[in-house]
Amino acid sequence: MAKVLLSGLGNLYHDLGQYSQAQEYYQESLMIVRDLDNKPGEGDILIGLGNVYVSLGDYPQAEQSYEQSLQIKRELGDRPGQGNALVGLGILYSYLEDYAKAREYLEESLTIKQSLGDQVGEANSLHNLGVVVVLLKDYPNAEQFLRKALVIYQNIGDKVGEASVLHNLSNIYQIQGDYNQAEEFLWAAIAINEQLRPGLTDPQKISLVDQQAVTYEMLQSVLLAQNKIEPALEVSERGRARAFVELLAQRFAETPESIVTVAPPNLAQIRKIAAEQNATIVQYSQIRQGFTVGDKKYLEGSELYIWVIEPTGKISFRLTNLDSLLAQEKAGLVQFIANTLCFENYSCLRNIRVRQSRRGSPEVIREGDLEANQRTEPKSPNSAEGTVSGQFRKLHEILIEPIADLLPSNPNERVIFVPHDSLFLVPFPALQDASGKYLIEKHTILTSPSIQVLEFTRDRLSQVRMTHPLGKTGEVLVVGNPIMPVLESGQLRPLPGSEQEAQNIGKLWNVSPVIGEAATKSRVVQQMQSSQIIHLATHGSFDSNVPLESWVALTPSGTDNGFLTAGEIFGLNLNAELVVLSACNTGRGKITGDGVVGLSRSFISAGVPSLLVSLWEVPDYATALLMQEFYQVFQENGDKAQALRQAMLTTMQQYPDPFEWAAFTLMGEAE
Repeated sequence: MAKVLLSGLGNLYHDLGQYSQAQEYYQESLMIVRDLDNKPGEGDILIGLGNVYVSLGDYPQAEQSYEQSLQIKRELGDRPGQGNALVGLGILYSYLEDYAKAREYLEESLTIKQSLGDQVGEANSLHNLGVVVVLLKDYPNAEQFLRKALVIYQNIGDKVGEASVLHNLSNIYQIQGDYNQAEEFLWAAIAINEQLRPGLTDPQKISLVDQQAVTYEMLQSVLLAQNKIEPALEVSERGRARAFVELLAQRFAETPESIVTVAPPNLAQIRKIAAEQNATIVQYSQIRQGFTVGDKKYLEGSELYIWVIEPTGKISFRLTNLDSLLAQEKAGLVQFIANTLCFENYSCLRNIRVRQSRRGSPEVIREGDLEANQRTEPKSPNSAEGTVSGQFRKLHEILIEPIADLLPSNPNERVIFVPHDSLFLVPFPALQDASGKYLIEKHTILTSPSIQVLEFTRDRLSQVRMTHPLGKTGEVLVVGNPIMPVLESGQLRPLPGSEQEAQNIGKLWNVSPVIGEAATKSRVVQQMQSSQIIHLATHGSFDSNVPLESWVALTPSGTDNGFLTAGEIFGLNLNAELVVLSACNTGRGKITGDGVVGLSRSFISAGVPSLLVSLWEVPDYATALLMQEFYQVFQENGDKAQALRQAMLTTMQQYPDPFEWAAFTLMGEAE
């Protein structure tokens, strides 16, 4: 029973794209069946484990798992099991680019599945065989295999399989330059995919977005090959943050039970949002392709599509090729960004790594010590200024120079960046032009996970101000330096700088900050629900494996451990118009096709229209100054984006290293 439960959890987490958790459950289950000498169960679990290793890009381990399973299944005379193991090996060898061997395994699996009358298995073998034969450039036979698989999927009602085959049929025509036919197949695939959304949970929708991401990317490429620039923008927007948008619609609606799906915005709506925001919106889209490093194959951005939507409604498009970055830096864009955020700190560079799955977005993992997620003491981050400046200039060259002439010349006019994939990690204010000028010196900057999310955060701000106007019935909650909770590796250290920060901000708002023993999790959560501004100056951490376990630290009391998690925040109903998470890595989380899943997403889902979060381990001393300047300007003009810009400009005068002033980003509404 335990084996069944654990392997079932492995299947579940694999389908959700949470591969590390899936691996753990499969390995636990494998130990149990081996102890019980359960050979059939061992063979089945090894196939599941092989699938996980393929998804994680660990091909040697995948090969070992599949081969062990195939051997067991042959010894048992289990022909269905042999067919499944052969499919796994066929897919694996296609990733290893040994297409002839992949075809051999898949043809053997097809023979077995057909002899057993296993329609599902036959369709899967035909499907994978078609993909491999495309890679062998035998397009007529590839199409024949895929169309046979399509008929079976349609007959048995397998919508996921049907959409996937349509995507791969489009690939045949795209390769041959028939973009019109490729476009038809891709639209048909998307139409089927979007039928799968109603009734799914939020995690299931996020997983679905990740699985379908490449289809949306391919359609953008096909449309742009036909010079259909504006329709490609619609597709770019259609393929991101859909689960988040539907979640916000559900949470903010007067009758939540009536909300099922939300239509993606058309061009008229996109232009309307830009006009309402009175901002220039910059939307990025990374178009990925496979490349090999050593014995691993990765999906990495090869081209960067950039659309600029001006408040007037004018839409412009630019393209950046990323191959030169890979050639010059020996790293893809995500690794380059990750290295940049280390600021040449040896410990960070030693412990950071990029985890790449064959589906979905790459993740930057920090395998450091206890200090890795804490606000830092007054000391240098050990940066080499020239190297860091060069990295920020390179990012400016890639991300900003192609569109610099389209951005407003007035530094007070807003620019809203809508990142994609690893670009959620980019500190846009710190990007430097060739003259050494930082982007924040020239522009007022915000970010958003999608254009459509801006429509919901704007509506939410209006709701909040109607029901809880700041300065009338409102309340400002300022929390600083709680009694720190304890991790397995030890107790988090105190933050006297954040205590002083809280004292200073409390004076600005004429409120008493909640500090030390008083800052219990229960008290803070209670006060959060009646506050219009929430400021939390403490330690923070993100968990890219289980993003809803990301946390901010508060004082433990009673039975609670003091960690306020993203999952707990997600369940709150907040009426604050602004939350400031003055802690480390609060803007980080699991990067998905639906945006970053972590603290930021949870707070916006809980009803917060404006959120200030950090991208790295912020220094205690500089952050205290930046936050005081932020609130002083905000009180004067009521513009959060302008307040952040002025706070950064002031802080960089005293602390010029971007490490010290550029970590924070404003998400959502500026006003």
